[in-house]
Amino acid sequence: MDQRTRRTLWVVAGAVVVVALVVNHHIKVQAIILFCVIVPSIILHEVSHGWVARLFGDDTAKRAGRITLNPLKHVDPVGTLIVPALLSLTSLGVIGWAKPVPVNPSRLRSPRNQGVLVSLAGPATNAFLAVLFAIIFIKVIRPGIPPGGTNSIVAQGVFYASLGNVGLFAFNMLPIPPLDGSVLFERLLPARSWPTYLRYRQYTMPILMGLVFLNFVLNPGPITWAFEHLYNWWAGVLGLAG
Repeated sequence: MDQRTRRTLWVVAGAVVVVALVVNHHIKVQAIILFCVIVPSIILHEVSHGWVARLFGDDTAKRAGRITLNPLKHVDPVGTLIVPALLSLTSLGVIGWAKPVPVNPSRLRSPRNQGVLVSLAGPATNAFLAVLFAIIFIKVIRPGIPPGGTNSIVAQGVFYASLGNVGLFAFNMLPIPPLDGSVLFERLLPARSWPTYLRYRQYTMPILMGLVFLNFVLNPGPITWAFEHLYNWWAGVLGLAG
C-alpha cells in the first residue's frame, strides 16, 4: 500500500469517526464548524513556514511537495482527525495539528535571522486570518444579525474562524519548544549558553504535554482559564458578549 493510499484511508477513517459521533449526537454543531475552520487554518500555518523558507533560499518543503493547499499532503491522522473528533466529546473544544513542513535552516541565506522569520510565519498567518475574519464579521455579518436572533451557519463560521485563529496564534507563540514562539527566546540566547540549552531543550516537549495533561485533569486548568479570558476578550472585540 503506497503512502497516498494510506493517507486517503486515514482521512476516510477520520471522516467515519466524525460522522458516527454526529449521528449519535455527541458533537455539537459549533464543534463541527470549529473543526472545519481550524483544519484549513492549521494547514495554512504550516504552508506559510515552507513558503517563507523558500523565499529565503530553502526549497526543502517545495521538493517535498508540501507547499500546497491539498489537505491530504498535510494531514496527520492522529492530530488532524482523531484527536479533534474525540475532543469534541468533551467541553475542551477542538484542537489539533498537521504534519510539520520540513525546513532546513542550513539552506537559508542567513540561518539565524531568517530562521526566526520562518518560524514566526505560521503564527503571523493565524494573526492575519484572525483579523481578516474579524473585519468580515464586524463589517458584513454582525449588522445582519437581528437582535436576539439565531446566528446562521455562515455567521458562526466566520466568528469561529476569527476566534480559532486567535487561539492558534496565542498557543503557537508560547515560548516553549517546539512551539514557534520559542524562536524569539532562542534568538536572544547568548552563543555560550547554547550547549546547556540544547541539553535541556529535549525535555521541553514532555513539559508541554504535561501542562496539557494537567489541564485535562483539573478541567478547567490553567490553559483553559487563560484561553477562556482570551476568547472572551476577542468576542468583545467582535462586538459579542463573552
